[in-house]
Amino acid sequence: MNLDHVFVCGNPALDFAATLRARRSARFEMFVTPDRLTAWYVESGLVDAVSPGREADVERARAVREAVYRLVTARRLGEEYDGAALTVLNNAARTPPAVPQLTPSGRWTQATPDEALSLVARHAVELLSGPDVPLLKECGNPECTRTYIDRSRGMRRQWCGMDSCGNKIKAAAYRARKKTTAAH
Repeated sequence: MNLDHVFVCGNPALDFAATLRARRSARFEMFVTPDRLTAWYVESGLVDAVSPGREADVERARAVREAVYRLVTARRLGEEYDGAALTVLNNAARTPPAVPQLTPSGRWTQATPDEALSLVARHAVELLSGPDVPLLKECGNPECTRTYIDRSRGMRRQWCGMDSCGNKIKAAAYRARKKTTAAH
C-alpha cells in the first residue's frame, strides 16, 4: 500500500479522517510514525513546518481523527453525535492553533504537533457546523471509507477521487462486462 497522502475530500478535516484507509476491510494506517504525521500536516498545506513529534502526538492525532470520522459519519447519516467524540474534538480545537507569520518571502506557519492538530480540529468544527453538511458523501468504492464534499453539478459525484477510486471501479466494471460478453 502506498504511503502517499491524498487530499481529495475538499476539507482538511475530511482528508485527515481518511488517513485510516479501508476502515471496513484492510484498515490501512497512514500515521505509523511521528514523521508520517508531520508529513501530513505539511503536505496538507495547513502549516509549513512542524516541530519534531513524539509517539504521544501520533496517539492524540489518531484519537482526534477517529472522533472526526465518527462525527462526520453521524452528521452524514443524520444521527446523534457521540458525546466522547465531541469531547475529543472540542478539546483539540480549544488548544491555541499555529499562528501564521509574515516573512520577507511571504507567509510562514511553524507549529507544534498540538497546534497543527488544533487547526485540523477547528476545520472539523467549521465543517460540521457550516453550510457544506448536506454535501457530505461517502465514496462509492465499497473498499474506500473516505467522506468528501460533493460540489459537482446535481451532486452526482460518486467517488472521493477519480485517480484513487473512480478509475479502479470503472476499470473493474469494464473488465466484468468484457468477461460476460466473452462468455456469451
